[in-house]
Amino acid sequence: MKMVSAAKLKKAQKAIVEMRPYSNKLTELIQRLSSSLDVNDGSAFTVQRQPKKVLIVAITSNRGLCGAFNSNIIKHSLELIDTKYAGSDVSVLTIGKKGNDILSKTHNIFRNESNIFDKLTYENVSVLAQDLMDQFTDGNFDRIVLVYNKFKNAATQIITEEQFLPIVPPVDEDQTNTTDFIFEPSEKKIIHNLLPKSLKTQLFKALRDSFASEHGARMTAMHKATDNATELRDELLLQYNKARQSAITNEILEIVGGAEALKG
Repeated sequence: MKMVSAAKLKKAQKAIVEMRPYSNKLTELIQRLSSSLDVNDGSAFTVQRQPKKVLIVAITSNRGLCGAFNSNIIKHSLELIDTKYAGSDVSVLTIGKKGNDILSKTHNIFRNESNIFDKLTYENVSVLAQDLMDQFTDGNFDRIVLVYNKFKNAATQIITEEQFLPIVPPVDEDQTNTTDFIFEPSEKKIIHNLLPKSLKTQLFKALRDSFASEHGARMTAMHKATDNATELRDELLLQYNKARQSAITNEILEIVGGAEALKG
């Protein structure tokens, strides 16, 4: 299992590392454009509403044996429901069978999309992202939050809580570093054309991050399991040899004692 996950991890890691700069820059551009427009000129995806109805998208895996990969996402999702959105009507969209198996026992599951990992392509993710956008614009949810494991390396996965909708304006730490860009066509047209693509890319990146993190977590878990099993085997072998040596010593003592008794 470690060897299989290591082979899959190499491909998944390459995909997310190559995609991340494009996705981050596109998201940054969209955020800055959205914040520069008037409220009436902005997109429906930027409308800030009181989070009375919240959808949490919990991204786990379809298989286990990957350490705390799934349990961390489940715990964080439950923490969000019980603390941050305690006074809201919270539903959960599960991506991954492991998360659905646990969360469906105690909370309202909006839908389960575990089969998306069977063929993780941009086209399939686009359909799900478009449905989430429609749910938000129709007013079914006031806020949509992604909870997933962000890939750092094979041994480290970062639990990430990311607001999907509405789009969050950027926090400009350096107010002096501002550039006056000329946009063609207008900023409004760019926003309306690029926003759906940016959101689809954001969800696709989150799923790819989770997919790479899963194989990294499984590879690490199986490596630790192998080390623990090897250590346990060595300890049991040592105990077995000690017990065998003790039994042989007792038999020799009995034979010697019997011989001495016959001589007497």
